[in-house]
Amino acid sequence: MAKLYFKYGAMGSSKTASALITKFNYEERGMRVWLIKPSLDTRDGVGTIRSRIGLEAEGFAVWPQTDLLAEYTARRDIHVIIADECQFFTSAQVDQLRRIVDQYDIPVLCFGLRTDFLTHMFEGSMRLFEVADSITEIKTICACGKKAIVNARIDGSGKVLTDGGQIMIGGNDSYVAMCHSCWKKAIEQQSGAE
Repeated sequence: MAKLYFKYGAMGSSKTASALITKFNYEERGMRVWLIKPSLDTRDGVGTIRSRIGLEAEGFAVWPQTDLLAEYTARRDIHVIIADECQFFTSAQVDQLRRIVDQYDIPVLCFGLRTDFLTHMFEGSMRLFEVADSITEIKTICACGKKAIVNARIDGSGKVLTDGGQIMIGGNDSYVAMCHSCWKKAIEQQSGAE
């Protein structure tokens, strides 16, 4: 039986690399992969999925109004669906992926963040925690060596930001993975300095 998988981690945990390696493994065995990502992630182009280590592939851009179940049924020659940056999917889209697994016995592997820069859940991630069959953390470390769980948003001088909209697309220039302790300390030190 197929499953809905959610593989999450902080920024820099190689989620996208893992997604692209998984795609390669399926294709190497002659299976057809439907690679998807939210249109909101425009870092490398609307349909481009690129990892920090240089792996890259073109995927299907999922807009907020995209009905994934309808898109899947229009294809029906797919063996597996791999989704990158799934935190940006709507709850309805996660439910559509769940229906694909249940109705068509197609595995769906979702890779993404759990929380934003203020440690609040993203809509897509929250729904995946509620309905995924398998939930796996992809770990990375803070500069102190502890496990990183916070996606700290930083400005050009490296200052940790504590305000702004939930979504700001960026990479290593805008975010750094930190343990909760280091994140809180950085915020407290900055508050004391001001």
